[in-house]
Amino acid sequence: MNDEKIKRLHEMREKALEGGGRERIDQQHKKGKLSARERINLLLDPGSFEEIGAFVEHRSRDFGLDKQKYLGDGVITGYGTINGRPVVVFSQDFTVFGGSLSEAHAEKICRIMDHALKIGVPVIGLNDSGGARIQEGVVSLGGYADIFLRNTLASGVVPQISAILGPCAGGAVYSPAITDFVVMVQQTSYMFVTGPNVVKTVTHEDVTHEELGGAVTHATKSGVAHFATENEVECFDRIKKLLSFLPSNNVDDPPVVEITDPIDRQDEALNAIVPESPNKPYDMREVIRGIVDNGDFFEVHELYAQNILVGFARLGGRPVGIVANQPAVLAGVLDIDSSIKGARFVRFCDAFNIPLVVFEDVPGFLPGTDQEWRGIIKNGAKLLYAFCEATVPRVTVITRKAYGGAYDVMNSKHIRGDLNYAWPSAEIAVMGVKGAVEIIFRKEIEKAASREAAIEEKVEEYRAKFANPYIAASRGYVDEVIEPKETRTKLIRALQFLENKVDQNPRKKHGNIPL
Repeated sequence: MNDEKIKRLHEMREKALEGGGRERIDQQHKKGKLSARERINLLLDPGSFEEIGAFVEHRSRDFGLDKQKYLGDGVITGYGTINGRPVVVFSQDFTVFGGSLSEAHAEKICRIMDHALKIGVPVIGLNDSGGARIQEGVVSLGGYADIFLRNTLASGVVPQISAILGPCAGGAVYSPAITDFVVMVQQTSYMFVTGPNVVKTVTHEDVTHEELGGAVTHATKSGVAHFATENEVECFDRIKKLLSFLPSNNVDDPPVVEITDPIDRQDEALNAIVPESPNKPYDMREVIRGIVDNGDFFEVHELYAQNILVGFARLGGRPVGIVANQPAVLAGVLDIDSSIKGARFVRFCDAFNIPLVVFEDVPGFLPGTDQEWRGIIKNGAKLLYAFCEATVPRVTVITRKAYGGAYDVMNSKHIRGDLNYAWPSAEIAVMGVKGAVEIIFRKEIEKAASREAAIEEKVEEYRAKFANPYIAASRGYVDEVIEPKETRTKLIRALQFLENKVDQNPRKKHGNIPL
């Protein structure tokens, strides 16, 4: 072959590697941001990346764009491996037109997403873009819609993870919002539909980019971000660990690892972790860590709706999704935010064949006008719907309170929970002891010489009868009352027993979850 042709190929490759040029890459570094290629190299296994579309250019001729062309057109796309497992990835390049999305840019992203669906591998998007390329007008908007459609069609088929590594505004935010997990970097990334200037014009609010749509804001207030990391290196480490629990697609099983923690290990501390006083809090994370393999609980949405915990762990080497009430925050009560958080996580696990383990200590749903007016009924029903719909293996452990409708919602036997255990400290009842007594024995209490003494007497009577797991066990609503230190072994054996479980929902196009 002609040497000139080979030389030209090498020159084209070198040019593609330059992005927007050394000066703009240096500007990225000064902002605490990596370049698009540096990000790919950090995320993927060394030497595994294969680029697709390196020589693509935009096709616009308006506003002088025909004189400004960069190979790749502001996004690097391709495939590689993470810990030996294949993924597809796109990385927007802020050094080229501010990473703005053009027709050609969108086509490149759509192409690798199409590959991911055909092959059955996760999609990871590294977002750093100024939004739609204004010079291309409606063509760039159409490109966003093409991506949104693919995000939606891929949902529940392959895992989709979005890293927000710079600006993400306007229509650009909806693609990450459809994906399964959003990771943001503090101080260098933000997401919002309208920026601070528009907000000030319309609502007269003065707000910074960080306050309006920064990583901490979305990790604590809105719940848009599942993780808020301190830097990009931590962001990529978080993505790698997340993927270690997930299958590549909805047909595969989650990856199993060698068991390094004895199945029959018993943690004596669990026997004393629930306080004698029913009103005293404790940290459910300690319960989880005392049970799962090597105490490794990978929490998701850690800073949002903290009265419920969700995340991944392993039991006997196999990944599980954990949903747990957190009595250390708001007594573990269910409210709007925690219901939505739990429902979304349950549906993800169900879509990707990840068994669910529930730790229950819930006094009910949060009362009040704020919750009622904002729709606790329909939002609480989302968590109920998600559990009812799930067909993966589902095991529940009631550690203490299981009151009212919240008992039903938290993966009870009545909504197809497979195996349900209770600790001796469990209280399964319509409501709390004192409230129940004041209703049931109202007339007797009114006639008593001392109201307080009468209530105290009836509380003891009611507690002895109902504030325990044995009536539920006698009905078969609880399969077994177990000693807390036995929980690890019981759960691993239960999940082994349920490994080949087959359950189906009625044939339908899809249900109508109360959105």
